[in-house]
Amino acid sequence: MPSDPTEEKRRITRRTALTSAAGLSTIAIAGCTQSDSGGGSDGGSESTENSGESGGGSGSESEDGSDSESSEMLSGDIGIAGSSTVFPLATAVAEIYSEDHPQVNIDISSTGSGGGFANFFCVGETDFNNASRPIKEEEAGLCEENGVEYVELVVATDALTVVVSNDNDYATELTVEQLAEIWAADGADTWNEINSSWPDEEINRFGAADTSGTFDYFGEQILGERAHTDDYQATEQDNTIAQGVQGDRLAIGYFGFSYFYNNPDQLTSVAIADGGDNYVKPSLEAAASGEYTPLSRPLFTYPAVESLAEEHVADFAQFFVDQTDNESLVAGDVGYVPATQSLKSEQVEKLNSAIEQAQNWASVIEVIFYASFVSQGDMVELSHKRNQRGIRVVDHE
Repeated sequence: MPSDPTEEKRRITRRTALTSAAGLSTIAIAGCTQSDSGGGSDGGSESTENSGESGGGSGSESEDGSDSESSEMLSGDIGIAGSSTVFPLATAVAEIYSEDHPQVNIDISSTGSGGGFANFFCVGETDFNNASRPIKEEEAGLCEENGVEYVELVVATDALTVVVSNDNDYATELTVEQLAEIWAADGADTWNEINSSWPDEEINRFGAADTSGTFDYFGEQILGERAHTDDYQATEQDNTIAQGVQGDRLAIGYFGFSYFYNNPDQLTSVAIADGGDNYVKPSLEAAASGEYTPLSRPLFTYPAVESLAEEHVADFAQFFVDQTDNESLVAGDVGYVPATQSLKSEQVEKLNSAIEQAQNWASVIEVIFYASFVSQGDMVELSHKRNQRGIRVVDHE
């Protein structure tokens, strides 16, 4: 596949659409048409559906250069839930994919990483779960309990961003310790408790809901063992956080970098110092270099291995991974750090292994199913077809 499938005009259009799409409760994409609105934090209930009209498309070319004619005829449904931090990237990838595969219907819901695992993916309701942090032990246990096997794939790197109002001229640089005091349940109530020269007024906080991977990651990296305060406006939409902070010089919030990247004039990003006095603002360059610590983080998608037995699901998964080093798309359109070539190659190898496993097992199960119902004569013909695919048919009589 080409690493940059978008023309410049289309790239600008997509970036504009993604900037506004992430905040909707529901987005519909039919072919290449998309409605617009706000931004999205890693939680909630947004939805994007790529529902194609009848027609064909060019096949997806794999990393090894192969191009299957049968990919032109791909059709079926794909369900994706999970992180709204990953939501803009998944939406962008699905939009491109649908141009060549209009008969593959892709529904993307932004439920939060945890909400997606618990309510959809690990109970077998969706084919993928996007996540802004690794799957938790209890979530992995739920998947195992329900027979859902998965493969973890890194799709980008995010720079979790702390923001204040453009009217705020005092809290534009914060240490990790100061951030912890602002957001801990047993922390500060007023700004002058953080710095005596700052206003003696209450801190107004806006942040991700507790179903969000962004909430989890922020707590782990900033708060450690301390509990996150519940004295804040918990929301599942980045644009709601932005609206709360914007124009309020006493407010502070946090969300994924993509929203700020696409709306840099609305708010002021806070420079963070992680030990010492080196304050670093979030940026693609700082996240890629590892300088922006501790809030740089990998972003994931988790396809279900069983779903990868379906050709259209496997093809979309391969396309998604292939786009992860597409700088124009991942960085230019969405605002995340693309994968390196070596990281992408690792993900391709991992995914292809899972696809081979899924499709081999699906073939064996199909053979066993047919063997239970067809005549011996039909079985001979079936055996011939399956052996052409390298699957051995065993007669248990």
